[in-house]
Parts: sequence; structure tokens; C-alpha cells
Amino acid sequence: MTTTLLEAARGLYSRIDERAAGAKGEPVPNETIRALQDADLFGAMCPKAVGGAELSIGETLDVFEEVARADGSAGWCLMASASTAAYFGAYAPDSFVEKLFANGVPLAAGQFAPNGIAVRDGDGYRVSGNYQFGSGIAYADWVGGGILTQEPEGSDKPSQFLMCLLPKDQVTLKGNWDVLGLQSTASYDYAIDNVWVAEEAMFLFAAPTVRRGNRLYELGVIALTAAGHAGFAFGVVRRALDELMEIAQSKVRMGSSVFMKESERFLESLGILESRFRAGRSWCHETFANAEAGIHKTGVIDPAAQVELRQATVFVTQEGADIVRQAYLLAGTTGLRSGALQRCFRDIHAGSQHFFASPASTLDFAKNLMTSAAE
Repeated sequence: MTTTLLEAARGLYSRIDERAAGAKGEPVPNETIRALQDADLFGAMCPKAVGGAELSIGETLDVFEEVARADGSAGWCLMASASTAAYFGAYAPDSFVEKLFANGVPLAAGQFAPNGIAVRDGDGYRVSGNYQFGSGIAYADWVGGGILTQEPEGSDKPSQFLMCLLPKDQVTLKGNWDVLGLQSTASYDYAIDNVWVAEEAMFLFAAPTVRRGNRLYELGVIALTAAGHAGFAFGVVRRALDELMEIAQSKVRMGSSVFMKESERFLESLGILESRFRAGRSWCHETFANAEAGIHKTGVIDPAAQVELRQATVFVTQEGADIVRQAYLLAGTTGLRSGALQRCFRDIHAGSQHFFASPASTLDFAKNLMTSAAE
């Protein structure tokens, strides 16, 4: 698939890769962030009405994959910020969107698990909460969080799960990002302490109102977030396999008399790993395409399609982690040393710990299969 943004992402590969090699665990270099901004990649998922590209999910997957292929941390930060901006671009009221996109597509970060409490105060809420995994928060201008509304005593109004966004200078960064992989995402812990946030800067997590963009945004936060994680996994696994093939050109394993590229045992293993990667990637693209086609056709979310695309994302992440592990083992001591393959090994295993790679959707997927089989 070829798009202007995809070509732009491909053109940045060498520069992103070179900077990632020298980052040494520091946040994604500012030069990389500026290059992604200049190429308009942070607007890949945003509605055209707010200055975004409003790409299809398949096109978005390709863009995220390409950046993650160059550097897992840069790809992760891109998908985190691009998806956050897209949610508020599609779901927030005009009054807030005019502020948020006043200078173009904003850089945003945040954890949207409901780790905060919001107490009604006039036309907004007093928000407090402690959050983790603020990926890209080092360079973000806006920071979000998931919140549960706390209604006054005696009220019969149920608590609501909302997503909110506020300027970064209103949150407290707490650090605490000493990790195995995705080190340069600078996914710091942060706190929001009794900050007033206007209601216009919030939307319902589970059932947002689509105010801008096409029917794609009816799929909601969970489905669109899954796309980001799938694209990340594609890119990191693709890079690991490419690195393994490069190593095989000139490496002779101890005890062998031939280059790895001439070993039938290696070639069989490589063929299996490449096949596993392509199969998972194809299934994932298929499930997202089906979900997108369904929402455009009917305007109604298919719960089974939602579960399947979640499971496809889990599969390509967990399967990807095993593929990269096998690539690492095949590379011998070369994989042990600092370099792109080692970085891929660390990054995909870090990504495999995320909620979007958890087995919860696998159970739902299997239950759907059993229900269909019984019909």
C-alpha cells in the first residue's frame, strides 16, 4: 500500500535508525520527533476536519509499522500520540478542538486506564489521579488520563468513565522509567493533583459521540488503540528478521564450516519464522479491514469483529515476541551485543506486557468460536 505518509515514513528510516542507535536509553531524540512532525505523521489517524490525514486502518498500520521498523520507541511514541490526538479530534466538542489544534496536530500522551477521580465543579471537574506509562510525555504538550466521575452523596447519577486532556504544565512528572525495553519512550509516571478540567476537554470512553470524521471513528477507542499496537509489533518483528538475514550473510556459527546463509538448518528456521510473521500480519490486516468495512456499511459495531481484531493484535504481539526470540537465538552472540537486533528483542518483549497484548481477548475470542460452533 502506498500513501504520501507511508512514503514519508520510509524516507525517514535511516535518520531515525541512526539516532536510535545513539540514544542509549534517553528519550527519543528531539530531531526524530521534529522529523515525524514535519512529515505530518502525528496526524495519520486524525480527522481531516482538524488537519489530519484520516487514513484507513490499513494505511495507518503501514505507517506505524514503518516507523517502528526504524525504531521501536519512536514507533511506540508516534502511535500513542497520534491515536490520542485522533480521539479528541474526533470526539471532543468544537470549543476544545479549536484550542487543541490551534497550532496543528498536537503532541499528546497519557494513560487512559481510569486511575483518576473527577468531582463536579461548575462547568468542569476537579481531577486527581496517579498514572503510569505516559509514553512520549517528555515531548508532549498535552497529557490525558482516564477518570471516573464521583457524584455527590445522595445522587442517583451513575459514575462515568471519561477521558480527559489537559496542558502538560498542569501535571507532575514522577519519572520511574528504568525498564528492559522501549527505554526511549520515556513512559514516565505522572500525577494530576486537584486540577480543574473543563467538561469540553472530556468524552465518554466507551460510547463517544463522533463529531468529526467518517464512520471509522465509530469503532471507538479500544479498536483504534489496538491498531497502534499491531503496527508497532509488525515493525519491530520485521526489523528483527531483516537484521537476522543481514547477520546470516557473513556469520559462521562456532562448530560450523559454512556461512549461516548456506546452512539448511538455518534456512529452514528462517523460512518458518518469516511464514509465521506474514501469516499473523495478514490475519491482523484482514480483521481490521473487515471491522472497518462493516462500520462503513452499517454504522453499527459488530462485537464479534471487535473481539477478533483485539485477538489478532494480541496474537501478532505475542507471536512476534517469540519470533524475535528465535531470531535472537539463531544470531548467536551477535544478538547478545548492542545493536538493532538486541533492541528489537527488548522492545517487543516490553510491548508484550501491555494490556493490549493480554490474554483477556483470547478468552473472549475462544468463547465466540464455541458459540458459533454450537449454532
